[in-house]
Amino acid sequence: MKKEHKAYIGLTLGTLITGLSVMFVIIALRSANTSDLLAHRFSVGTLGMLVAYTFGKVKFPRFSFKQILPLLVLSTPYPILFFTLQTEGLKHTTASQAGILLAMMPILTVIVASIFLKEKSNIKQIISILLSVSGIVYILLKTGLDGGNNNLKGNVLILLSMISVVTYYTLARKINKNYNTLDISFFMTLTACVVFNLIAIFGHIKAGTISQFYDPFKESSFLWSIFYLGILSFMFTSFFSNYALAVIPASQVAIFNNLSPIITIFSGVLILNERLYTFHIIGGLMVIFGVIGTLFFKEKRGSN
Repeated sequence: MKKEHKAYIGLTLGTLITGLSVMFVIIALRSANTSDLLAHRFSVGTLGMLVAYTFGKVKFPRFSFKQILPLLVLSTPYPILFFTLQTEGLKHTTASQAGILLAMMPILTVIVASIFLKEKSNIKQIISILLSVSGIVYILLKTGLDGGNNNLKGNVLILLSMISVVTYYTLARKINKNYNTLDISFFMTLTACVVFNLIAIFGHIKAGTISQFYDPFKESSFLWSIFYLGILSFMFTSFFSNYALAVIPASQVAIFNNLSPIITIFSGVLILNERLYTFHIIGGLMVIFGVIGTLFFKEKRGSN
């Protein structure tokens, strides 16, 4: 099987897993705060990576100081900033609203690419981008008026998390070619594990609640949620993304991820019984049509 085919299969699985992960974050947040959830999530992820290395008969990676610095830079927007902003944001918004906002990912990718990679957009793409941005602004304004500042805060944090992951896509396209895919995933997982555990443990020591650090594991819903988030949602999707980014363009990876928000919206409405209001539907359609226009006109221009 060609590398490109493997990349697309991995992205398909990763998209499904990622789409459902928002729902599992919301479930896990019922039993733990943001710092504890992230610490446990990446502890499980690191344990999973260690098992993969041990039983997969793969040599543990060795990094020189010169290699570590670029990977630390890469790990800052994703996973550290992305998961911090996303998890905190989901405390204040719903899975379905987050799904609508996440649908704007390709638009942000085009904007970042035009700034940092000097990629040009035609007039039809620009109009489509403005349509999507208008849809997001409309949702944010209506959320602020109808849902209160708390809901608005959650949506803004979700948007900031998207900017973080798009920044990661841009950096990863340049860095990933010089490293083994599994090694990058292990480094990012271990880095996040150390950072989030230090934050969580320091917070508990400061509050005098260190004995409560592992209390969330007493809840069965937290237990299976954290294993889904630590093993499937991060370890597997991180490997799939890093492999794909080394083989196919970052823009195509982002396009593939367009299905995740749809899965997220349906999981929120059908499983978590969340409500979608009229302004969500109107703003969501503006975002989706804007994304379709941006991608269609880009592909059309490329084929010509």
